[in-house]
Amino acid sequence: MSSTAQHITVVGGGFAGLTAAITAAEAGARVTLHEAHHALGGRARTTEGPYRANEGPHVLYRKGPHWAWLRQRGLLGPLAKLPPLEAARFRFHQGGALRRTPPVGLLLLARRRTEQAPVDADFRTWATDLAGAATARAAAHFAAVALYHHDPGSLSAAFVQERLRRSSALPPEATYSLGGWGKLIERMAAHARTLGVRIETGARITAVPEDTPVVVATSLDAARSLIKDEGLRWDSGRTALLDLALRTGTGGREPFVISDLDAPGWLERFTAPDPSLAPVDEQLLQGQFPIAPGASKADGIAHAERLLDLGFPGWRERTVWRRESLAVGRTGAVDPPGTTWRDRPAIDRGRDHGLYLAGDQVAAPGVLSEVSFNSGIEAATLAVRRSRAA
Repeated sequence: MSSTAQHITVVGGGFAGLTAAITAAEAGARVTLHEAHHALGGRARTTEGPYRANEGPHVLYRKGPHWAWLRQRGLLGPLAKLPPLEAARFRFHQGGALRRTPPVGLLLLARRRTEQAPVDADFRTWATDLAGAATARAAAHFAAVALYHHDPGSLSAAFVQERLRRSSALPPEATYSLGGWGKLIERMAAHARTLGVRIETGARITAVPEDTPVVVATSLDAARSLIKDEGLRWDSGRTALLDLALRTGTGGREPFVISDLDAPGWLERFTAPDPSLAPVDEQLLQGQFPIAPGASKADGIAHAERLLDLGFPGWRERTVWRRESLAVGRTGAVDPPGTTWRDRPAIDRGRDHGLYLAGDQVAAPGVLSEVSFNSGIEAATLAVRRSRAA
């Protein structure tokens, strides 16, 4: 790397920030990454043992853009494979009971290409016209696994349909980073350091540097405060998160996933693909339960407990660890009818020294963490280009 290489600053050490730092360093820039917390990862942090839980359910989609990028750099690491027997324990909650299969109409609707769904109509109206109200409702709620929103049917049909197709794909796209997403972050950070990135943790930035291109890879709320731009706003979901460790029961034959088709909600037993996440003879469950404005975290947790009562008999007596939280403004962007990712806050903020946004609520395509990844790549590419023009 040239000693005269332009310096680029990255604010935020989560998935987006590390992606941006690696991209800029690979292009020859000198990079300093500042993370306000003492640990990297942002929402991709994993708790320390004995229960290794992410901040809400986390998976990697095999067909996503970051899959190939991580693999090319040797960063995917060991992946957890779901045993076929566990995959057969997928359950759907509908009409007060757990079912082994989803409605046929849901599967048929999920096969429709995203391009067939309109941007300017809501999913509920579009899907009802095609498959009836009951199927539209079930499909919207199933897609909520990738939405974290209390009313998926009210969102853009094209936006929801893409997530319905990806989340219901066969064979499944979802894979699991062995040991939790924190292990992936550790590999990315080590790779960044190898490339010469200077990583400073416990380093909160309160003003944007004026002498270097800057990538702000934080939540949109934090970015709005940092760069003093009240226009940095986009809708997101409010979601109750529940993490639960249980002593193994019923001979280990409990559900792998419970997807609620009556209301948005998802519960997943992460030790099914990765037993290392909890001690022997214990199971780690993580779930997300979107709640409407005005509803409380307790409402979402009550929803979770109703599903637990159906799928995990005696779970209260078997609980050995429990954690609850409310995710607000941290669960990614959602697109109302008439909007797409292109309408979200722009990555390039148009400042003379070069100021760029990355994260999961900015103008980049993708599902869940793919938005952070794509925006991280774009922000770093623009920052490098700006530095070379200086």
